[in-house]
Amino acid sequence: MSAALALDPQTTIPTDSLSKRDFARLAAYIYEVSGIKMPESKKTMLEGRLRRRMRAVNVDTLDQYCTYLFTGENLAAEGLHLINAVTTNKTDFFREPAHFDYLVEHALPALQARGIRTLRAWSAACSTGQEPYTLAMVLDDYAARTGGPDYGILATDLDTEVLATARTGIYPAELVDPVPAALRRTYVMASKDPKRAEVRIVPRLRSAIGFARMNLMDDRYPVGDAMHLIFCRNVLIYFDKPTQKKVVSQLYDCLAPGGYLFLGHSESITGLGLPLQQVANTVFRRGE
Repeated sequence: MSAALALDPQTTIPTDSLSKRDFARLAAYIYEVSGIKMPESKKTMLEGRLRRRMRAVNVDTLDQYCTYLFTGENLAAEGLHLINAVTTNKTDFFREPAHFDYLVEHALPALQARGIRTLRAWSAACSTGQEPYTLAMVLDDYAARTGGPDYGILATDLDTEVLATARTGIYPAELVDPVPAALRRTYVMASKDPKRAEVRIVPRLRSAIGFARMNLMDDRYPVGDAMHLIFCRNVLIYFDKPTQKKVVSQLYDCLAPGGYLFLGHSESITGLGLPLQQVANTVFRRGE
């Protein structure tokens, strides 16, 4: 038998809400900076996330927060925190595992056969780091088993707070449950303090990844030499079609001939008119 939950009588429900004008200003700013569409249906979500920032800047209402945000030079500093607050950071180790199966069974052997000695990979929306660390485990294990190429990984995100977490490589122990046991034994260290249910990625993998802030709305991506692997998964779903085309076009420009682009399971490049060949579900290859 289930029972309905009742609010604690001491609980207060926020009644403050964004005006239409303030919501429109915020939505326009968020879209301009991050490419994230903020429809009316997300107004309540936005209000909830802004209340955390209200406490940080010591204001009492959403109207006061918006006045503060758009006054003088406040936008330059507070805008960064605003974007951090509205970005979605869902990620897991070995998320969408079929991608990593394809990587090991097809992409890496093909790249190795071409004589690539140092493989360059980019996690273009790395969040708290589980994706690039998963990629590092797979690449390091493959190299150890096959004498495969050395590798370097660039991991970028718009959100400075998740990047700080990613750099530490420290996670609650249960988050590494999806990591295969053999890889966990090799690449994950348990805390020496049994009271701390935490793990840390081994130094060798942490040193193989360079973390940096990057905005996919920028006109160019300063990633250096072309990438053999680009993971940009579950990001395009937050963009409209013109923004999707802009981002994927620029990712394509960063991809080496014969390189692979991995998108999220519900994402597509259909209709974008890009010269990429689909080789597996949401895996695309650039021609030679």
